[in-house]
Amino acid sequence: MVDRAADVVIGVTAGVAAAVAAAALVLLAICLYRRRRASASVAAPARSPESSTATLRANGSLNSSVSLSVASDWDHHPPPAKRAAAFWAWRGGANNGSHSPPPVSVSGIPKYHYKDLQKATNNFTTILGQGSFGPVYKAVMATGEVVAVKVLASDSRQGEREFQTEVALLSRLHHRNLVNLVGYCVDKGQRILIYEFMSNGNLASLLYDDNKRSLSWQERLQIAHDVAHGIEYLHEGAVPPVIHRDLKSANILLDHSMRAKVADFGLSKEEVYDGRKSGLKGTYGYMDPDYMSTSKFTKKSDVYSFGIILFELITAINPQQGLMEYIDLAAIGGEGKADWDEILDKNLIVGNIAEEVRILADVAYRCVNKNPKKRPWISEVTQAISRIRQLQLMKLDTLNLPRSETRTVLRRIEHQHVELTDLTSMKELTPITA
Repeated sequence: MVDRAADVVIGVTAGVAAAVAAAALVLLAICLYRRRRASASVAAPARSPESSTATLRANGSLNSSVSLSVASDWDHHPPPAKRAAAFWAWRGGANNGSHSPPPVSVSGIPKYHYKDLQKATNNFTTILGQGSFGPVYKAVMATGEVVAVKVLASDSRQGEREFQTEVALLSRLHHRNLVNLVGYCVDKGQRILIYEFMSNGNLASLLYDDNKRSLSWQERLQIAHDVAHGIEYLHEGAVPPVIHRDLKSANILLDHSMRAKVADFGLSKEEVYDGRKSGLKGTYGYMDPDYMSTSKFTKKSDVYSFGIILFELITAINPQQGLMEYIDLAAIGGEGKADWDEILDKNLIVGNIAEEVRILADVAYRCVNKNPKKRPWISEVTQAISRIRQLQLMKLDTLNLPRSETRTVLRRIEHQHVELTDLTSMKELTPITA
């Protein structure tokens, strides 16, 4: 009996000891877990880069309250190293000695320090020109890349909002006929945009400056074709579509091969049908008269501005020196037909290109119709210019063809000419919604 009691006491004691040991282990595990969580919370960033100040939507489009304040967050939270290296390699800056790439902002565009641009522009002495945004300088970056640097003037009419708009839009708009934004700077109170360098300057300078150069018909037609493709991408390729709102020859830049790109997106807006009216913005001589009377800017307003640019290429007359009056007088013509020869650039009244020039003038006149509903869409304009180029190329081909094949090519040229005549007919179109 005594032995049984002793066994019971021993068993109970062992069970209690085991329970106490298990409880101690559980408490130890809980303490360790809490310590790890506390350490993790101390190491975690005080604020996420995806804060409420970020204004780029998930699809990369522009918010109406666009802000770049979130860009500085990358100074503390850089993107993954592999992604940053791949981006900089694409920009052409990888493997260039000890030069490390600048940080990449949330817009996806490299952000530079003011001192780097100061050095690249030789203390901002290599000026290329002056625009409404501010002075433009030529710069040679540490990587050896030559770029154009636009500095926001303190008294600039475009201001902070336009600067932010340009960065936000060009971070998502990419096309061979749109100028490429390669970086920006928000430092020491300065706002600076960095573009690819376009060695032949802008179209307005080539047409009107004292040291202007004579553009061949082939160059003018190629410029028109390039610009049409750039606008077509904005209107029909971008999602959501973008209206430029300040198309003019000064905003058409030309590279070393005389290929054109559309620039200056500070006044651009995404197409939003909200019924709101905007204040009048743009450049005198290029502004759609319908927009000036209604304050409503549409894609057809861009088409009007492009029509003016086409007439600049054809006439070399500055829009701010009465171009539209010359156009209206020539359109009256005689026998119910426009007489464009009166205003064509005399350098174009040579050889067998005069007819092609007149056809392009017909296209341009359709674009500047005072009624937006009677203007063509930019895709139709691009198609017409493409056919003029085909017509030109076929004419050149006939010069090198044997006589047996010349007749066939001439028939094709005649067919193309009929199509272009139909396309550029100045009869009123069936009204369509602008």
